[in-house]
Amino acid sequence: MLEELKEKVLKANLDLVKHHLVLFTWGNVSEIDRRSGLVVIKPSGVDYDGMKAEDMVVVDLNGNVVEGDLRPSSDTPTHLEFYKAFPEVGGVTHTHSTYATAWAQAGRAIPFYGTTHADYFYGDIPCARSLTKEEIEGEYEKNTGLAIIEKFKGDKIKPLEVPGVLIKSHGVFAFGKNADASVYNATVIEEVAKMATITEQVNPGVVRADRFMMEKHYQRKHGKNAYYGQKK
Repeated sequence: MLEELKEKVLKANLDLVKHHLVLFTWGNVSEIDRRSGLVVIKPSGVDYDGMKAEDMVVVDLNGNVVEGDLRPSSDTPTHLEFYKAFPEVGGVTHTHSTYATAWAQAGRAIPFYGTTHADYFYGDIPCARSLTKEEIEGEYEKNTGLAIIEKFKGDKIKPLEVPGVLIKSHGVFAFGKNADASVYNATVIEEVAKMATITEQVNPGVVRADRFMMEKHYQRKHGKNAYYGQKK
């Protein structure tokens, strides 16, 4: 079942290691097949070394295992909430990459300081609130997703325009049209977080770059009249 998608999701998970976004068994990637409503996700706590496509777990949008001998990632309920809330999202990545997670632990959004940021994110990379004691002691992973959705919907953020988010005291979630795109965006978040950290060290009084610069760089790559790159 969904053998091709399992191969894609395996590769995306292995790319987390390739791009130095994870250590040990940290992090996970999933992708949804919208036609069937089924999600393929990394198994829980399985080391990346030796992981195979057949290890990927297929679940439905209620979290029921449809195929697979291993337990799905413990973050599966978070991924599922995103797929239910955002029909445009096709892939989700979760990491605890160092610089971006430092911003999450600090409870800070990553401000727009320059063009690298604007090439991928149409605004600050937001930080969702801490979960309450009741939320953590209840359906923790589901509530993590709901807190992020609350942030996006409350601030009217579109997940493919700002395809990533931090959650206070936790880590990073990135979105994309598919698993590969979500890993790509998670990689960019880490690099942008690193740049922002160094920027504030070099100039503690730095202010955000001008909005018109963001408009130019984002729109030339993603806008209706985009001209970055080659015609498809």
